Amino acid sequence: MQTKTSTDFSTIVKARRSVRVYDQNHAFDHSSVERALKLAILAPNSSNMQLWEFHRIKTEEKRKELARCCLGQSAARTASEMVVFVTRHDKWKKRAAFNLDLVKKAYDNAPNEKKARQAVSYYQKLIPMFYRRDWTGLSFLLKKLAVFLIGIKKPMIREVSAAHQKVVMHKSAALAAMTFMYAMKAEGYDTCPMEGFDSKRIKKMLKLPKGTEINMVVSCGKGLPEGIYSERVRLPFEEVVKEEK
Repeated sequence: MQTKTSTDFSTIVKARRSVRVYDQNHAFDHSSVERALKLAILAPNSSNMQLWEFHRIKTEEKRKELARCCLGQSAARTASEMVVFVTRHDKWKKRAAFNLDLVKKAYDNAPNEKKARQAVSYYQKLIPMFYRRDWTGLSFLLKKLAVFLIGIKKPMIREVSAAHQKVVMHKSAALAAMTFMYAMKAEGYDTCPMEGFDSKRIKKMLKLPKGTEINMVVSCGKGLPEGIYSERVRLPFEEVVKEEK
């Protein structure tokens, strides 16, 4: 049985579409983006590391510059505002320290000492083991060996390479972006997630340091009917949802 809350959410999910043409004459409430981003920050992310940043592009001059970086597509050219979702591997030490401080405070005088030690060890040892990189590639080989040896006797995370780190960070950023798009729909606005862009030019535009990556660019505005190019078509439920017995 659906509750009012579940019905409301279902309505938002079904109503949200990728809109590629916005009404540039419609008065846009920029504070709606701030409210939506505050909800996006609450999105689930790997180990609460929050290795993301959300860059708002509001001024006409900057929107035009970003639209050019997005290959001039109409979803960018007609947007009232755009948000660039960015991954920040370079901040892993700072984020790990932030979480370590949190768990230490949370477990001060904790009755469950074993759980407290495990939480502290996670951010002191396991997180650095996963996120640390070196130009020689030696750390990856050591991690791969450790995973192999531990995995002989018990289940173990196998994905420990730099490529896997990127996947983890991009998954977290994408969860935030999706939360943002639902929140914008709840505000009465439309969005379009864009993957077609020149990442090098966007990084230069945003003055981002080396090692950061662009997850996606999301445009926002009041959508026009012609901004929805076709009916939404999905594969049959039974083809993509498998119930294991």
